[in-house]
Formats: sequence, structure tokens, C-alpha cells
Amino acid sequence: MINVPELFGSMVFGDREMKKRLSPETYKALKTTISADAALSPALADEIAEAMKNWAIEKGATHYTHWFQPMTGLPAEKHDSFIDPQEGGSVIMTFKGKELIKGEPDASSFPSGGMRETAEARGYTAWDPTSYAFVMGTTLYIPTCFISYTGEILDKKTPLLRSMSAVSKVAAKLANLLGVKCKSVKSTVGPEQEYFLIDKQLYNARKDLIYTGRTLFGAAPPKGQELEDQYFGSIRTRVMEFMEDVDMQLWKLGVNAKTRHNEVAPCQHELAPVYSSINVATDHNLLTMEVLKKTAEKHGLACLLHEKPFKGVNGSGKHNNWSISTDTGVNLLSPGKDPANNLLFLATVAAVIEAVHKHSDLLRLSVATAGNDHRLGANEAPPAIISVYLGDQIKAIFDAIEAGKPYKAAKSARTEIGVDVIPDFEKDNSDRNRTSPFAFTGNKFEFRALGSSLNIGCPNVMINVAVADAMEGMVEKLSKVKPENMEKEVRKLIKETYSAHKAVVFNGNNYSDEWIKVESKKRGLPEIKSTPEALPYYTRPDNIALFEHFGIFSARECEARKEILLEQYAKVINIEAHTMYKMTAKQILPACVEFMNVLSESVRRKRDLDMTYDYEGSVLYKASRLVDAAYAQNNVLADLRKAAAGMTDIEAQTKYLHDVVLAQMEALRATVDELELLISSDYWPLPSYGDMLFYQD
Repeated sequence: MINVPELFGSMVFGDREMKKRLSPETYKALKTTISADAALSPALADEIAEAMKNWAIEKGATHYTHWFQPMTGLPAEKHDSFIDPQEGGSVIMTFKGKELIKGEPDASSFPSGGMRETAEARGYTAWDPTSYAFVMGTTLYIPTCFISYTGEILDKKTPLLRSMSAVSKVAAKLANLLGVKCKSVKSTVGPEQEYFLIDKQLYNARKDLIYTGRTLFGAAPPKGQELEDQYFGSIRTRVMEFMEDVDMQLWKLGVNAKTRHNEVAPCQHELAPVYSSINVATDHNLLTMEVLKKTAEKHGLACLLHEKPFKGVNGSGKHNNWSISTDTGVNLLSPGKDPANNLLFLATVAAVIEAVHKHSDLLRLSVATAGNDHRLGANEAPPAIISVYLGDQIKAIFDAIEAGKPYKAAKSARTEIGVDVIPDFEKDNSDRNRTSPFAFTGNKFEFRALGSSLNIGCPNVMINVAVADAMEGMVEKLSKVKPENMEKEVRKLIKETYSAHKAVVFNGNNYSDEWIKVESKKRGLPEIKSTPEALPYYTRPDNIALFEHFGIFSARECEARKEILLEQYAKVINIEAHTMYKMTAKQILPACVEFMNVLSESVRRKRDLDMTYDYEGSVLYKASRLVDAAYAQNNVLADLRKAAAGMTDIEAQTKYLHDVVLAQMEALRATVDELELLISSDYWPLPSYGDMLFYQD
């Protein structure tokens, strides 16, 4: 029997191991560094490094790596062994404090948006002691930041840590003004991870999945998700064995994997953790994605993390459950027993409403990727329009405050099942809105627009900075108020904030045409439909000023991020278009011609025998017409790719790729998908949607 508490964190150099292996003085200094954002003395680094090395070697490690998050969004690692050659040809195992604190990867080989030239190669990785080191395989992984020689940010972790510090400082001031004593505030998140699993052999037969992560072709199968029997359905044996393996590995690495279930689409599943500090949660989510993919291979499966691997069925997201709590354990987003009089809660919610309303462009750009464009504002609209769901009770409280009327709490209702043996229970104070992109869900806000492959660092940077901006304005006003007038002024400020920003609050169906086409436009809420539209908001003057004010990015770093992400978008679409062209030219059209030759021979023989050939003739005619159309469309696609490649303006290029190249890809796909339904499955060169979505155990 597995002892989970003993297993949990067994491969992590966490608090338990540090307390056991470090001197009391060093342990205390390190804990102070972690909790108070204080720099660690280099004098103590050697002791920590030695203890960490000894522990890692006991766990089977022979190497260490500085594990960092460049602007690719994926983790990067370079492994160095602990060996230190000695005289006589022997070696000892060493690991110094300077090796723990600093590494030097090649900064010119990672995306920099022009901040680093090839000749300017030096960059630094710097140990992040707030996220524990861990052993995976034979390597000690040390979470680190990544900056250039000249100090520019080249990663996802550094701005996240800065944003956490920014919101901590201003939220702590607000809490203290409202009578909740604290020194700091911690922002936390629990990111739910959706993914698809398909048979590895079928995956290997699809070049589009291998190169792009999504199927560029595929006719709909006879059955999809229309019976609604997948969600929370019984988990098939092969998948359960995979999930059990994933849980064990994640628990060893200290990841709080909590929930597992089938999602809406066939072959779609979800893993959800318990919340933790955003920095740690981000590292853990990257680990989760890596473990999912590697474990799938062990079980003869392929894990698909693309937002839309299959057209016509649900895509995959990553729901980001954000909250904020004091170092004394008070959740600023917990309504408590009397939410109408919980001023800190109301002020925090009001700040979030203002943050989302003022900075919806930043929230939108933080989730903008080529893959996510297939979900947002498209097949699974509409989180491209960012709005806030409060629930009936909380909205009623704010409406009462705005109207200057006392809030009359509804009596708590009980759900009566009507079966004697099943006890009744008290209902929650509001329903859940699964269509809202930014929904209050009891004691947190759930940002639902993240794509399944996304690094969650950037969205949480934007949430933290936007909320810090709103709270800073509140602190500025309330810091001048006398204590005896505080309650009155706080209520006045909450009313003013809500009145000014309530346009972003919507408790209805965000998928409805009425909301998308009419109501949201009446309220002046932007609908930023695509990545090429979203990313230029990085360099709006007011956004640059916001980032500089809180010390997150410089103007140059904002420009670099916009350039990097636009280039990534362009490269993704180009890879997809090139893959589509080659699959059409090398696989699909030759297979169709081979089948047509068989039909032609059958027609010839039947004609010689004076027999009818209705089937062969009809299919041959349709196939010939479609093959010619696909051939012509594929040639056009090649020309459009060349035209895009010749563009030097990256913003114009990405818009062209989105508006013109993607449209041509859709046209070619429609023709090929029609061919798939016509051509014999014995000749069709690709596994079908039915094969992949309903594979056998």
C-alpha cells in the first residue's frame, strides 16, 4: 500500500530536508529570504549547496541544472555533472555556492526581441529560493530566473516575481488601513490543466500532430461529443493507469495534484491541483505538462496540450484560479459570514472589477497565441470579450451600495432531494457561470481564457499588476482619511469604483449572440479577436507607463516581448501552412490518385462488359473535381506563404497570416475533408478522427 504523505515531496529539497540538513542559523536565514524577499548572503550559499548536493546524490542525481523559463514559454535546462577531477585520474562530487546562485547559459540563442545580438551571448540564470529544487531522473533541478548580461529580462519568471512583490506591497497597505494587520500579501493560483490522450501509433501516423500539435485535416466522425456522455464519465482502464502513474510522479515532486476526470470531448481529460503561491504554481504547472507528456509515452499514448487539436470538438483550456491572502491567513476574497459588511472583501472585489475593466487589453494579450485563437472568439467564444461574473449575491450587495440602500440578504436556501435517506443540504449563495472569462467562484476569481499549452506566468503578471494599480489608487485616497471616518469613506470609495466600472460586470450567458454582438458593444467592452490584434497592446504608452511604474518591464522589454510573441505567432502559422502543403502534395493527393486509378480500371472493365458503373463513375467524377480543387488551393497556399515570408513588418505579416493564409488553409481543409469522406479508408493515408478519438485500450 502506498503511503502518500511519506511519498509526497520525497524528491524535493523542501522545508523538511532543509531543516534536517542545514545549521539552525543558515536555515533561519534561508527561510527569511523566502518569506521576506530578502537577499541571501553569499557566505551561506556554500553550506546550502553542499547540503542540496548530498541530498540529491542520495536520490540518485549525478548532474544539476538551472531550470529556467525563456520567452519560448517552455522550460530550458543545461545539465552539468557534480564531478570534479582530481590528481591521479579520480573524481570527487562537488557543488559550490556560486554554482547554485548563478549560471551562464547562452543568451543569444533564446528569443530576445532584439535585446541581444548573436555576438552578445552572455546571460545569467539566478537561483530562485522561493521555489524548491527537486530531483527528476538523475538530475537536480534548480528553479532560476534568466536575465541578460545587461540586465534585461529574458524570461517568464522574473516579471512574475516582481508582480507578486508589487501586489503584495499595495494590498498589505490596503489591508492595514482597513484594520487587518499584516506585513505582506501572497497571491496564489490553482491552474486546472486540460489535455487530450490518443494512441501513440495513431499520433505517429499524423505529421500534422507531430509538427504542429493539431490536426490540420480531419472529417467529423459519426459520433463526437453530442451525447454529452464523456464529461465526468467512467475513466477507461488504460487512461486510469496513466493517471495513477502521473499522480505518483507529481506527488513525489511536491505537486498538489488533487482532481482527475474526463472532460467534455472524447479522449479529453483534466488534472487540477490545490492552489499554491503563483511562482510555485507556475513551476508546478510546467512540471505537470512535462510529466503528462513523458508518462503518456510510457503507456503507449500521446498527450496533446494544443488548445484545439481536433476541429469540431471542445478545445482545451487552463482555468486560472487566482486569489490573494495576508501572511496572517486572511483571504481578501473570502466573503465571510457577512459579506455586505466585510469592507476589505468588498474593496478587494471592487479593485478586481476596476482592474479587469481598465486593463482587459493586458488580460487578453496575456492569453494570445496561435493555438488559443481557435478557442477565444471563435469556435468556443467568447472570452475574447473580457467580463466579470460576480454571482447574484455579491452583485446584489454592490448594487445596493451603489443605490445607497441597505442590502437585504436572502434567506439561505436548502436543497431538498425528495429522498428520505439522502440528507438535505444548504445551497451556495450563487450559481456558477461556466461561460464567464473572469468569474468569482466563492473565494477566488477564475480566469478561464488561458490556453492549455500556455505558461501561466504572463496572465498572472497581468492580473497582479492590474489589481495593484487599482488598489494603489484606493490606498492613495484612504491614507488621508481619519480612522473615525474610515468606514464611511471606504463605502463611498467602493460605490464610486463600482459605478465607474460596473460595465464589465455581466452575470449572463457570455456565449449568447445578444451579449457578443449587442450588449458588450453597448457597454464599450473591446473584443480583441486574434493574437495579431492583441499583442500590439504591449506597447501602448499607458501600458508601458504602468509596467514601468511597478518595476515589471522597461519600455524596451515591452517592445521586445511584443516582437518575440508576434514572431512566434508568424512561425507557428508558417509551420502549419508548410505542413499542410507537404501533407497535401506528398500524402493526400497521391493516395487519392491511386484510388481513382482503381476506380478508372473498374469503369473500363465494366464498360467493356456492358455493365453499369454508377458508383465508380460518380465517385470518380467527384474525386477528380475535388483533387483538382485541392491541387489548385495547395498551390495558392504555397504562393501565400512566400508572400508572407517576404514581409519585413512583423505586425503586417502576422495580420496577413491570420487574415489571408489561415483563410486559405481553411479552404484547402474543407476540400480535403470532403475527399476523406469519398476515398476508401484502405487508401486514405491518415488515421481518421474516429480512429483517434475512439481508440481501443
